[in-house]
Amino acid sequence: MSRLTSAHRVRLSRVKLSSAVALAGVTLAAGLLTAACQEAEAPTAQGGAPSGSNTAATATKGLKIGSLLPSTGDLASIGQQMVATVPLLRDTVNQCGGVNGEPVTLVAVDDQTEPSAGAEGMTRLAQVERVAGVVGSFASSVSTAALPIAVRNKVVLISPGSTSPVFTQQAKEGKYDGYWARTAPPDTYQAQALAKLAAEKGFKTAGTVVINNDYGVGFEKEFVKSFDKLGGSITNQSKPTRYDPKATTLETEAAAAFSGKPNAVAAVLYADTGSLLVKSAFEQGLSKGVQLLFTDGVYSQDFVNKVGKTSDGKSILAGAIGTVPGASGKGLDQFSKLWQQTQNRPLAAYAPHSWDAAAILVLAAEAAKSNTGEGIKSKLRDVTNAPGEEVTDVCKGLELLRQGKEINFQGASGDVDIDANGDAIGSYDVWTVKEDGAIQTIGKVNPAQ
Repeated sequence: MSRLTSAHRVRLSRVKLSSAVALAGVTLAAGLLTAACQEAEAPTAQGGAPSGSNTAATATKGLKIGSLLPSTGDLASIGQQMVATVPLLRDTVNQCGGVNGEPVTLVAVDDQTEPSAGAEGMTRLAQVERVAGVVGSFASSVSTAALPIAVRNKVVLISPGSTSPVFTQQAKEGKYDGYWARTAPPDTYQAQALAKLAAEKGFKTAGTVVINNDYGVGFEKEFVKSFDKLGGSITNQSKPTRYDPKATTLETEAAAAFSGKPNAVAAVLYADTGSLLVKSAFEQGLSKGVQLLFTDGVYSQDFVNKVGKTSDGKSILAGAIGTVPGASGKGLDQFSKLWQQTQNRPLAAYAPHSWDAAAILVLAAEAAKSNTGEGIKSKLRDVTNAPGEEVTDVCKGLELLRQGKEINFQGASGDVDIDANGDAIGSYDVWTVKEDGAIQTIGKVNPAQ
């Protein structure tokens, strides 16, 4: 802006202008200055913002939050429904008075299920948009890339789906300084739940195949340990099968996972690449008579459709079973009704967890009377744990906080009692694939202790 002013003064000193022309020149310069400042404040694009997002300038008054979730990439089939949830929370809050007397602003970023894109997106959210808190990410590998940036900039990151046990350990080591939490339970528990499910089904041997990232490897290690404690044996334990997240052919990995003639194969996958592996196992005749055990990473109709059908029209995945973090919170009914009113699709996995993550951000900011990351961090556990009046309605929670009262938020996904490591504990739904390819929930399993 100083260069524009200097140029203008030089121009005035060299040219003799009438007072009227001079005044017009000053007016024009002021207009240029205003436009230059507005252009500097406009947010840069990063994967685009979904419908309903608000990409206001960094000077936005009031609480500003972000979402860092996959609209594209290997987890898009699940992530897109998580992305759609956060604006619902923002709109609900703004309709009942906002936070600290002002509307909440949302900036949505597509992390593309890629750590590099996640790091770039988090940098934008923290340093350009100046958000106080972020809902994200889904992939543990993306959250791993984003977390150091969030912590360094004092931005609270609450993940609705990054379940790697690594986060618990690093939180214990003090690496996150309280700026990390998640509403989905860590895979320490889901791996135990899957091992328990396998044992309950009578399987004595199992192979493993996992995506080679924080999510897959962390899950694999805990599953192997838990299955062994329950009397099971891992057929490829000496040489675990882990596949490259960028792989385009997976015949070799499929063969390795099913070697040793296991009763079952625990497959910790993402939808796009995982469909290639499972289809390859079927085409090679490896999966015949072997029980497929899946996890939350492929809990989507898109995954089933990509694997395909047999020659007689039945789903290749018919009879497969899996686990996924369940949603059984006291606030689930209320959230489900809102979802049905606004979304033309069934309630999806992790949508309740995304709602809860966004709700915690706004409730903590109201409790702190501060629209900063430090403020949210200071009250994050106060609003999610006892003591305090139990509330399932985020608007009621905000109103009680405005009155100076304490609350204990009960979410749609669960109680969301966030502990010192940022973890919440939950139960798991058991799902299966029917012959026609439909996914059906058939029960629940609690982690083996």
